[in-house]
Amino acid sequence: MTQPVDDLITGLRSRLGSRQVLDSPEVLAVRSLDMSPLPLLQQVLGREAVPPLCVVRPRSTDEVSAALAYLVGRGVPVIPYGGGSGVQGGSAPVPGSVIVDTWAMDRILGLDEEDLTVTVQAGVPLATLEAWLGERGYTCGHYPQSIDLAQVGGLVATRSSGQFSTRYGSIEDLVAGLEAVLADGTVVRVASQPRRAVGPDLRQLWIGSEGAFGIVTEVTLKVVPRPPDRWLQAYAVGSMRVGLDLVRRVMREGWKPAVVRLHDATEAQRSFHGSVAEGECILLLLSEGPVGYAQAEGTAVDTMARAAGLRPLGPAPVEAWLEHRNDVAEYEAYIRRGVIIDTIEVAAPWTGIADIYEQAIGRLVDEVPEMVYASGHSSHSYPQGTNLYFVLAAQPRRDADDAARVYEAIWSRVMETTLALGGTISHHHGVGRFRARWVPRDLGTSYELLRRVKTALDPLGLMNPGSLLPVDPAPGETDH
Repeated sequence: MTQPVDDLITGLRSRLGSRQVLDSPEVLAVRSLDMSPLPLLQQVLGREAVPPLCVVRPRSTDEVSAALAYLVGRGVPVIPYGGGSGVQGGSAPVPGSVIVDTWAMDRILGLDEEDLTVTVQAGVPLATLEAWLGERGYTCGHYPQSIDLAQVGGLVATRSSGQFSTRYGSIEDLVAGLEAVLADGTVVRVASQPRRAVGPDLRQLWIGSEGAFGIVTEVTLKVVPRPPDRWLQAYAVGSMRVGLDLVRRVMREGWKPAVVRLHDATEAQRSFHGSVAEGECILLLLSEGPVGYAQAEGTAVDTMARAAGLRPLGPAPVEAWLEHRNDVAEYEAYIRRGVIIDTIEVAAPWTGIADIYEQAIGRLVDEVPEMVYASGHSSHSYPQGTNLYFVLAAQPRRDADDAARVYEAIWSRVMETTLALGGTISHHHGVGRFRARWVPRDLGTSYELLRRVKTALDPLGLMNPGSLLPVDPAPGETDH
């Protein structure tokens, strides 16, 4: 970009209004970071993040279109920003970039109780939407840990998965239609239909796109009546392998409890101390649905669990998890003390998932001397496999470069172990910039298709550069 910053801001204000273009140091500092742990820690250690040139807050799809046409037409990198709850660096500015913040696009546009859909602007916070739906007797069934911060557009763009996904599905199962703006300002709309057999499903082009193709501006989500019936039960489990095998068989039989969480012995002692003996894992189950459904599913799953030798613990551990499941204050406190505290979620078929858990934890403990905590749990399961969610803490020296070194050591071991054993590098946190270099290996020959889509929709490479796709993949990285 050769245009002076002041002229760029003047041009944006003339198109969008002065209140929609912000350049105060306070706003720029806040929008320089999302919730990615390493930059947050490095800031504590004295390294400031790169600020954007300015922050644009459009109020409508037309204003997003005007902003993108103006910025991309002048060669300015654009960083879409939603609720700022991402943990992969996908909302962090690059030098010379402008943030397009959907914060002001916060209108709930309508609920269709006959077709069971709700339409919202992309900036509507999910917590706001769920409260609004709840007052009317409905829910989307989508409950990510970031629910209090995350906006609907960002959840779509990062291919989010919620804590009740085993029953309700992840965001790709909930999006009925959407509207988005391409890099050149063109507005495209995929209307809601129960099913469409007219070529590829173009909704999926935007779900998980992470702002690399354009900006999602409006979303129509599926809703369901709030379920009247619940069944809860927890079990002590002898090992992760035993627990994973039981979950596999539950999924194989066709049961879909809304919550299926298997925590390893380390997490069981930390979060459910007193409920299990030392060395035991813990399995949390919750079923919900129409009257009679939850009890029937619960009875069937309980029979399978007891037959596998699991020890029933009652509903209290599940109730405790429900109460505290979104509390992240502990993580923020550790970061303020200079500790790396992070989570890494991956997924794999049943044939490899237990090996990934054991080998990744083993490598972290044996090969990263700064590690002080390493645990894992499975929380999103399917007939074909499940995810692993690693919770990790490490103590680098109080130095931003050393924090980056230790962070790299942790991530590379989990990513490499997962890929070597046939897994995928992300289940629901997306790619952002931290995972981008492993994307070619994960996708193999299909990476070329993703690259061509990026080139076709964003030929100048200005939409969220470096997020989702690496800027310059090394030779051979697209090989199997």
